[in-house]
Amino acid sequence: MNEAEIVAAAEWDVERPYVEPVVVATEHLDRFGHTNNVVYLSWLEQVAWGHSVSLGLDFSAYERLGAGCVARRHELDYLAPTFAGDRLWLATWVHENDFRLSMWRRYQILRESDRRTVLRGQTQWVCVDMKTGRPRRMPPEFRAYAPWPRRA
Repeated sequence: MNEAEIVAAAEWDVERPYVEPVVVATEHLDRFGHTNNVVYLSWLEQVAWGHSVSLGLDFSAYERLGAGCVARRHELDYLAPTFAGDRLWLATWVHENDFRLSMWRRYQILRESDRRTVLRGQTQWVCVDMKTGRPRRMPPEFRAYAPWPRRA
C-alpha cells in the first residue's frame, strides 16, 4: 500500500482529517524507552500548523490580519506507547469553532504497523491580537477554521 491508501484505509474519528507522517526517532524517547509525552505535544503543534497553512492561514497571514491563535488548554489521552522506528500518522481537524474567540482542535495519532490509535487529544485555541496578546474577535478569514465533517 502507498501512503495515500494507508491514510484512506485508516479508522479515523472523522472523514478525511488533515494528516502528516512522522517516524519516532531515538531522540524522541524518554528513559522508559518510549516516546516522551512532550514530543507528542510538539507533534500536535506541528500538525496543527500544517493544517492551518493548508487552509491559507500561515504566520504571515496572522501578521497581516493582526490576529492569531494561541493554546489555552490541552487534553491528551495516551492510549498506547510508541517506540523508535514506529511510523505514525498525525491527524487533526477543527471540532468546534464559535467564530468569536475560541475553537477546539482535535487530534488522533495512529501507528502505521497495526493501525492502532495511540493518542487522542484536543486543544482549545483562543484568538488574540498580535500586538497586545489580548483576546480579540476572530477576523472573517478565520472562517477557514470551520468544524470538520463527522463520521456518519
